[in-house]
Amino acid sequence: MLLKQCNYMSPNQLLDQLSQELATAQDEAGLAIVWQKYFGKQGLIKEQVKALAQLSIEEKREKGPIWQAAQASAQEKYDSRSKEIAASGQEATWQAEAQTIGLTPVKLGHLHPITETIRQLNQLFVKMGYSVMEDREIETDEFCFQRLNVPADHPARDMQDTFYLQEPNILLRTQTSSIESRLLATAKPPFKAVCPGRVYRNETVNKSNHFIFHHYQGVVVMEKVSLADLFGTFTALFQEVYGPEVKIRFRNKYYPEVEPGVGPDMQCFNCGGTGCPVCKGVGWIEMGGAGIIHPKVMAMAGLDTSKWQGFAFGLGLDRWAMARHNITDIRTLLGGNLGYKPHDHENTL
Repeated sequence: MLLKQCNYMSPNQLLDQLSQELATAQDEAGLAIVWQKYFGKQGLIKEQVKALAQLSIEEKREKGPIWQAAQASAQEKYDSRSKEIAASGQEATWQAEAQTIGLTPVKLGHLHPITETIRQLNQLFVKMGYSVMEDREIETDEFCFQRLNVPADHPARDMQDTFYLQEPNILLRTQTSSIESRLLATAKPPFKAVCPGRVYRNETVNKSNHFIFHHYQGVVVMEKVSLADLFGTFTALFQEVYGPEVKIRFRNKYYPEVEPGVGPDMQCFNCGGTGCPVCKGVGWIEMGGAGIIHPKVMAMAGLDTSKWQGFAFGLGLDRWAMARHNITDIRTLLGGNLGYKPHDHENTL
């Protein structure tokens, strides 16, 4: 035996219809109408549940639990929307009261561009099978430099003017590559990980450089990897963040911890490649560095280079956030004025 055909709707149909009508309810009066229609004495839910009495014992056993679950889900949907409307009304009341006494209404906040960028990159790399790692900002010379093939007399030290807390061994990390070196020394391969974080270098502050900035390191160790894997990873990354039409290039670069080394560049978001202060007139912005992990780095970590291979990359997170949000001065990211304009995309909290 079936439920009354004139009034019958499936649980899913009822819940979908309820969700639509709750979405259109903007105040307590609208909620009251929805309540009466669905939850009142003559409401749709009670009507459907009462109609179960017409069913056979077997059908009641089958459909009864389904409608009980639907009734509970409907109540949850209503309660959730009721809380939203109540909160919205309270906010409106506060704003109105603030205006009547001459106070400036509080502006609603949003995530910092760096935080948004980190979360977007983390989400992408987790989908690609990476783990997300964090570690100390105060580091030792061994893990920040030596284990990355940068001994004390290496010319590459001149590229990173370091803040020492206790010279020559204790320092503020200049790159989150230090997390990579610790991971190589302690983790059992194969593994893939990304490491976002704040880093420090004694830089002259200008539109494109700061003494505090953010770095995003990635490291992969497997039985077989190649530059093709690295290029494919970067291509997917750039297209995910900046869209399929993004223009990128790879240049030969020297980094002591990798061999060969490459630098991924993106066409300048500010000038479209014609040259401007943001890209220092060249039309391209260097977005990081990468390459195949140097055999010396693998050996210092105790990894058998005849069995394991790896690649690593480091991204300048501030530049990625600037390009993503069309911010032309890195100093605003760490300045006192955090009143960035709302972004067009949906912020994920």
